[in-house]
Amino acid sequence: MTNVSREPRKVLSRRKLFKLGERALEQAGWRVERIQGIGKSSVRRIVKNNKQYTVSIRTTQDTWIAFPRNDDDSGWVTLDDVDYVVAVTVDDKDDPKEGLAYMVDGDEMRERFDRSYRARLEAGHSIPVGRGVWVSMFVPEHPNAPSSVGGGIALGKEPLLVMKLDAAHGDEAPTDSALVPAPPIETPLTIADAKRRLAESLGVDPEKVKIVIEA
Repeated sequence: MTNVSREPRKVLSRRKLFKLGERALEQAGWRVERIQGIGKSSVRRIVKNNKQYTVSIRTTQDTWIAFPRNDDDSGWVTLDDVDYVVAVTVDDKDDPKEGLAYMVDGDEMRERFDRSYRARLEAGHSIPVGRGVWVSMFVPEHPNAPSSVGGGIALGKEPLLVMKLDAAHGDEAPTDSALVPAPPIETPLTIADAKRRLAESLGVDPEKVKIVIEA
């Protein structure tokens, strides 16, 4: 999956998506606070009335999110420490026009990543400790594709917020005007898009994927 740490435009896009995640929480009525001394830049405390939780805001520009295993391989870095994950993704990795923020219960996310990790190990995949395990936001699970296990995080969920990604600001730092609200419209899944997503998860050419629809 994409490493954005040294690509200026992707770094800018990541900052915009992170800001979108914070905005989504605020519009849902949460006060978003930094946690002093935690040493994890993605982690925030959210507060509403007498409730408070710890969340990790994760961003993705290729529609897959990742968490690494901890040093003794007993669990997940960051993921094990939060109540919720706010996963902020683009709508399309090749031609992104919108950002979508989903708030997912931490237990659900841990269960997905646990299953994904086990499936890959059972399939003989090598996963060095400290390297991220990637799970898809939109590709559904397929029994013959270990990399798809745990996937489909966003399927069947309403996003907290959907916003247009304004590319007009170039390399400037993101501001509020860099995020333009858009109505949360559910885009129909086309056959071509379904074939592309399945091909990506199975590691085959899209032309090799056949979809049969019976009325």
